[in-house]
Amino acid sequence: MIKLSVVIITFNEERNIARCLASVQEVADEILVVDSLSTDRTVEICKKYGARVISHPFEGFIEQKNFALREATFPYQLSLDADEALTPELTNRIIEIKNNWTHDGFSMNRLANYCGQWIRHSGWYPDAKLRLYDSRRGQWGGVNPHDRFVLKPGATTSHLTGDLLHYTYYTIEEHVAQSNKFSTIAASELLARGRRATIFKILVKPIAKFIRNYIIHGGFRDGFYGFVICRMAAHETFLKYVKARHIRHSTNEK
Repeated sequence: MIKLSVVIITFNEERNIARCLASVQEVADEILVVDSLSTDRTVEICKKYGARVISHPFEGFIEQKNFALREATFPYQLSLDADEALTPELTNRIIEIKNNWTHDGFSMNRLANYCGQWIRHSGWYPDAKLRLYDSRRGQWGGVNPHDRFVLKPGATTSHLTGDLLHYTYYTIEEHVAQSNKFSTIAASELLARGRRATIFKILVKPIAKFIRNYIIHGGFRDGFYGFVICRMAAHETFLKYVKARHIRHSTNEK
């Protein structure tokens, strides 16, 4: 059986972290938490569950996860966010994989809980994520704040049954605040990649986002919260482009 490092990045996650850590006790040979200088009880709770905690200033989601990848004891790793937890079915599948590791990476579906309701449409499910991997075969990439593990060419993957539970927002106010934060990060990344925020994109992109999530991906089937999620996704897209345009104009004026 291979040994597995469970790797988690945190910042002020005392509300979520105990649930996450409790769910990985059966699969973890090491729990590594890279904490971005939390000011609440996050570190204290992590140590109660036997985690090794490293304090490291936050440099970005991708950068933080690559730092954690390098600091983990074992190359075989399961990466989780503090607001995630394994289901019993997924736990059993990971134990099976530990006994017979067959691929370079393994993906799993992520099921989100929004304000107490499980969301099975709205572009949020199945939301497959590659989180179990041989760290020697890839690294974290993507575009902040939306990181993803990128395997090297020729690497093999498989998909696991069982859901990764994601406890997203407890209130709509939290969603609004996070949307504002993420849109600012996304706007900076957009400009860094040389993309332009035209008036056409500001007008069309949010509408297209809502239609895709609410109609095509069945957000209407998630009821009231499905509408809220799809509307918020459209608004975050709008904010990303108007912020990018504002930053570009402000920089050109200097």
